[in-house]
Amino acid sequence: MDTNIIDKNTKILMTGAAGFIGFHLSTLLLDHDYQVIGIDNLNDYYDPKLKENRLKQLQTNNNFIFHKVDLKDKSDIDNIFENYKPDYVINLAAQAGVRYSITNPYAYVDSNLIGFMNILEACRNYPVKHLLYASSSSVYGGNKVAPFSTNHNVDHPVSLYAATKKSNELMAHTYSHLYNIPTTGLRFFTVYGPWGRPDMAYFSFTNNILEDKTINVFNHGKMERDFTYVDDIVEGIYKLLPLAPKSNEEWDEVKDDLSSSFAPYKIYNIGNNQPVQLEKFISVLEDKLDKKAVKNYMDMQPGDVLRTYADVSDLEKDIDFKPSTSIEDGLGKFVEWYKEYYKI
Repeated sequence: MDTNIIDKNTKILMTGAAGFIGFHLSTLLLDHDYQVIGIDNLNDYYDPKLKENRLKQLQTNNNFIFHKVDLKDKSDIDNIFENYKPDYVINLAAQAGVRYSITNPYAYVDSNLIGFMNILEACRNYPVKHLLYASSSSVYGGNKVAPFSTNHNVDHPVSLYAATKKSNELMAHTYSHLYNIPTTGLRFFTVYGPWGRPDMAYFSFTNNILEDKTINVFNHGKMERDFTYVDDIVEGIYKLLPLAPKSNEEWDEVKDDLSSSFAPYKIYNIGNNQPVQLEKFISVLEDKLDKKAVKNYMDMQPGDVLRTYADVSDLEKDIDFKPSTSIEDGLGKFVEWYKEYYKI
């Protein structure tokens, strides 16, 4: 479906606008002359300076309005919906990270459960054309069947982070059913690229390799990730924006896809569809940095999974798109940005 059907006067509310994906998606929407109302709590889960610098870039565009708001503050969220009456909502704000969820579980309840609940309630009270929200490949948990399909069971999470993302999908389905809110959940697969998150392995690896520090290689490098370049992620979301799911009263769980429903609800994987072994990923990074890593091989960490691998056939079918940036191109662009940003 052509995105031009979205009126340029459309107001799009972006939660987590100063975050990694939120920044890139806001930039893309602003480049297409949409009005973006960005909210973010600018927390210190990772370097707030990076978030502030992303924000500064966005604020050079007059179509961007920013409010520093925490999703768990219901009255602040309601005020924003009351004031702006957004047409579309893209919820990317969340407490991210699998390992952090083991040491700081309550941060995930506040942001990913209470925060998302406040967004759903606001979408009910101030009806929107489409709510898109970030889920995660981590919902596949201990799944052994690859590639991961949205038709697979996702009832066996291995981290609280994954459990909160699965909960978001269930909550969205309920609101789609009860209040006819079209919702689309997006299961992202290991997103990387310029302006990325310092808590992610590729970012800390780059830093440590350049500073001659040791990098920890979990499961002795025998892990695979479906690394997905950020531009592919945002293009997928952009193309899905006008594609609000519709109710399907004929839906039958025995023969129909579990990613859809009798409610106006849909789930998509957005991943590169080409898993890369961690060892290979590191060797490409070494190549781009022109420097060898000092490696410390370690056992698997709690909450981690052996591999992620996205089946993106739905994405191809519905919007004629699949992520395609190679790890060599993507890491090359990341390293270029990193050196420029940190003046190396």
